Amino acid sequence: MGILDKLFGSKKKGKINNDQEIEHAVIIEFNYGIQGMDKLYDLTDKLKKIIVNNQLGEYDGHEIATDYSDGFIYMYGSNAEALFNGIKETLEQTDFMKGAKAKLRFGPPEEGIKEITVEIGK
Repeated sequence: MGILDKLFGSKKKGKINNDQEIEHAVIIEFNYGIQGMDKLYDLTDKLKKIIVNNQLGEYDGHEIATDYSDGFIYMYGSNAEALFNGIKETLEQTDFMKGAKAKLRFGPPEEGIKEITVEIGK
């Protein structure tokens, strides 16, 4: 999800399997503070495998500040809770994810859609 998606809304409404729509989201905001991207790439590779192998949805990408201070990870699926529960253990085992905040959105990016925020590692 890029800046334009944030301004105008994401077009995330694809399909996982035949009739499962990808409208729910898990968006993780984290502090990074590590020079280089290797540790982030290691994590995102693990997340992609979990999501694909368990048919939880799709990994859409990440954003990281140019000074490596913080970032976001974007994932989408038909069930935000199932998606988060599938990746939660991996996130908790990752040092730079301690204290990160996962926003679970239970529907499309519209006004009035239920969202909850979960702190990782607490």
